[in-house]
Amino acid sequence: MTTTAGSDVHERLVALAERMIAAGEARGTAAVDAVNLPMIRHWADAMGDANPSYTDAKFAASGTHGEIVAPPAMIQVWTMAGVRQAEAQEESPVTGLLAMLDGNGFTGVVATNCEQTYHRYLRLGERVEPSTRLSAMTGPKTTALGTGYFVTWLTTWYVGDEPVAEMMFRVLKFRPWEEKPAPGKREPYPLRPAVNRDTAFFWEGVKDGELRIQKCGDCGELRHPPGPACPSCRSLNRTHVTAAGVGEVFSFVVHHNPPVPGPRTPFVVAVVALPEGVRIVGNIVDCPPEQVTIGMPVRVSYREMDDELTLPMWAPREA
Repeated sequence: MTTTAGSDVHERLVALAERMIAAGEARGTAAVDAVNLPMIRHWADAMGDANPSYTDAKFAASGTHGEIVAPPAMIQVWTMAGVRQAEAQEESPVTGLLAMLDGNGFTGVVATNCEQTYHRYLRLGERVEPSTRLSAMTGPKTTALGTGYFVTWLTTWYVGDEPVAEMMFRVLKFRPWEEKPAPGKREPYPLRPAVNRDTAFFWEGVKDGELRIQKCGDCGELRHPPGPACPSCRSLNRTHVTAAGVGEVFSFVVHHNPPVPGPRTPFVVAVVALPEGVRIVGNIVDCPPEQVTIGMPVRVSYREMDDELTLPMWAPREA
């Protein structure tokens, strides 16, 4: 369903989007650090990726590549700016459009799509440089969250003039509903997960009160988050198992600021280690933030956020 925003605002947004699309690709700031082993080790440990091609020099030397390579999924890590760096960086073809949307009341944001393509592995010592181009802006559209615009952009990472990876990213910038929901209806929860063909089985399980973990249909390895291919045998054949729904806090952060739509601050986001051998991210509930500890036993707790969305969260096992 399409709705009508203020015609003047819409025309200005469309005009800016058309200029940014026509401007094409804009190179960004190169990575501060070259691809290096310490960052790879930290990332692999945090993600639970034990592929020896990424950290074991002896194994890598005897393998396909003959040297250590970086995990492809790390590509965004190398050029992701910190707060002070982001403030100092030049404006991209996307930031101006997003700022105009914010300035006209489209302050809500939710990611809807993210697709990455890898052309080759990165090697130690290589320094990557990103570029961004605006691909499309569509709208205004009426959604459950509010009226908004879908903004799509493409980031390409280069080593010299060679493209090594790409990422398509799409967000919905929306103006949150101000009117009250219909009698008997709850307000839509603003932080909604992106559901795609790789993750649909997980959210279908949540609706049924099951914590589903993706399983390779060939070698049987479990993996989370879900993905299209097995990281061990590269098979595209996949199924799932139902986890027991218990685990231990592996690590956590307490979010104080900035405020986000939905949960009240402070709240705890944890990485929970499951006995099945994978880790999952979720909020800790029914426990004051100061009482959350590493190793704390937890169980899954399914919480209805609105009339359509249920999220798996984690509560102390004794609660």
